[in-house]
Amino acid sequence: MAKLDYIFQKEIKLKAKSRGFHLVTDEVLQQISEIKEVSVGFLQVFIKHTSAGLTINENADPTVRDDFESHFNKMVPEDQPYYKHTLEGSDDMPAHIKAALLGTSLQIPITNGRLNLGTWQGIYLGEHRDHGGSRKLVLTIYGEKK
Repeated sequence: MAKLDYIFQKEIKLKAKSRGFHLVTDEVLQQISEIKEVSVGFLQVFIKHTSAGLTINENADPTVRDDFESHFNKMVPEDQPYYKHTLEGSDDMPAHIKAALLGTSLQIPITNGRLNLGTWQGIYLGEHRDHGGSRKLVLTIYGEKK
């Protein structure tokens, strides 16, 4: 049984993205080479924002990300008369709801220095604001070093 004796944490910034769902696996991995030092463990990814979220899904066909955006916009429409939190624009309250639906963190296994994702899986940033800006992630590795 592995003994998790290595903990590493780093805060990174993702480049600003347009509204929608974006595959960010490579952008995350480029900023945390320390994964390569871990034989077994996991990476926790936490987003420090309330109007964007994280999920894992299809990494090959970009139409999946388009469909996510279309569905989320239909499921959580803007300009609803019952929204009270509207000072920051019509996309703000729906962005908070969408982020709550996705969640703020992921845990991904690390095996032999690599994320142990399925063949068709990648990390998505769900950017729910028209002008959300760069997003901060806290990356925490728990594991056993090689």
